[in-house]
Amino acid sequence: MLRAVVILALLIIMSTQPQAQNKAAQNKAAQNKAAEAASGSGRVYRDCPVCPELVVVPAGEFLMGSPESERGRGSDEGPQRKVAVKAFAMGKFEVTFAEWEACVAEGGCRHKPDDETWGRGRRPVINVTWHDAGQFLAWLSRKIGKSYRLPSEAEWEYAVRGVTRASEPHPPFATGTTINYKQANYDANFVYGDGKVGVFRQRTVTVGTFAGNAFGLHDMHGNVWEWVQDCYKDSYDGAPIDGSAVALPDCELRILRGGSWNYFPQLLRSAYRYATAPDVRLDMVGFRVARSL
Repeated sequence: MLRAVVILALLIIMSTQPQAQNKAAQNKAAQNKAAEAASGSGRVYRDCPVCPELVVVPAGEFLMGSPESERGRGSDEGPQRKVAVKAFAMGKFEVTFAEWEACVAEGGCRHKPDDETWGRGRRPVINVTWHDAGQFLAWLSRKIGKSYRLPSEAEWEYAVRGVTRASEPHPPFATGTTINYKQANYDANFVYGDGKVGVFRQRTVTVGTFAGNAFGLHDMHGNVWEWVQDCYKDSYDGAPIDGSAVALPDCELRILRGGSWNYFPQLLRSAYRYATAPDVRLDMVGFRVARSL
């Protein structure tokens, strides 16, 4: 009788062990995911030697768009509203020619973009469409086993502003009320506000030439326009307030952000939106990567 009781007890214990182990594994995975998401602003890492460097952008909230009083404001930059953004990872720099060529070499990217004789290597890749960017992101996702994507428009604007509270100041640029040629690559024959005329470089420059913003991201203003995920709508009425992208069943226009080497500073503002067809290839257009944590 005693032997039967002992055997029964052992069977019960053995049957509960897999459940306990599964539960522990699930808890560990959840803890790892939470730790990754909460690892803090500015943590820089790569998922592979040829992958773009990523910066962890912390969770927070901000006012998306621009106030009606902002100089050069477009009507599609409003209505201004509070948006909450989850922590995510974003490319420290714009995707470079070297990174693009790694994708081509491994068969992930078909297009071989022209560099306009300006140089390749660590210059931002240019002459790529929204769809071309999608090929690069799909290659990275397959290679790493994690889902790479374009940032949403809200994530992009949150990242360029470098604030985590809607109550903080939201000036037109990450650099403040104006910007100058020592802070970004643009047509500095033109000025914004009390800015000064500077150097017009007339081409792209190596990524990271200028100091990063409050989140440690470089070239968010100027150098090349950057594709984001969203479909374009000419108003923020009804747009998501959780940081997700705007999706439409018939998406004819996508969005570029940040300005470029040949544009004047008014179009480099954090809130400025440039709507265009997703299949254009231009010497002023590139992108940077993002992925969820």
